[in-house]
Amino acid sequence: MAGAVGDDAGMDAVQRRLMFEDECMLVDEQDNVVGHASKYNCHLLEKNLLHRAFSVFLFNSNCELLPQQRSATKVAFPLVWSNTCCSHPLYRESELIQEKDLGVRNAAQRKVLDKLGIPAEDAPVDQFTPVGRMLYMAPSDGKWSEHELTHMLFIVRDVKLHPNPDEVAEVKYVNREQLKELIRKADAGEDGVKLSPWFRLIADNFLMGWWDHVEKGTLSEAADMETIHNLKE
Repeated sequence: MAGAVGDDAGMDAVQRRLMFEDECMLVDEQDNVVGHASKYNCHLLEKNLLHRAFSVFLFNSNCELLPQQRSATKVAFPLVWSNTCCSHPLYRESELIQEKDLGVRNAAQRKVLDKLGIPAEDAPVDQFTPVGRMLYMAPSDGKWSEHELTHMLFIVRDVKLHPNPDEVAEVKYVNREQLKELIRKADAGEDGVKLSPWFRLIADNFLMGWWDHVEKGTLSEAADMETIHNLKE
């Protein structure tokens, strides 16, 4: 995701490379690919380019969720807590595949390795379950914003973690009550806790119902990839 504090010159070198080299997919509100643009341009508020994204929710075998705190060097929303992994499928053949959301699942496997050090054998592409799609906007400041059509993916696996410090400040598994406490702290402004806007939208609208299905082993029954939930304010 993107969004920034300060000017472009203040970007960490890794984030600068990603912002200018990664080509995101531009989509319409029905999620049809209509072009591509750099990650940088996709996140400029003045351009307001709608692009495809994904959010991964990883659970361990105890049905605990793995949130992450974004690193201090992130261009967007540094040091906020979010779901396990958020990023964008890129405008490349392997990530443009529409059938069974395979392109997005390929991108998810790529990014959980990049951000969290989870090897491919711990996160097989066929173990990512697409559960829904969400359209939202979230301005970051006067220059940057999020305007995304996000594919939400769940995966239930015990994995080896080696977080990339350029991307992730902290990770921890939480149960439902611990997540509710994290949300309460964010609402109260306690301990400097902040949540990413997309994570909060998903937590408020979908997450607990899907968590029920994780616990029951019935996640595929909860999937609805036909509906696009428009949560733009």
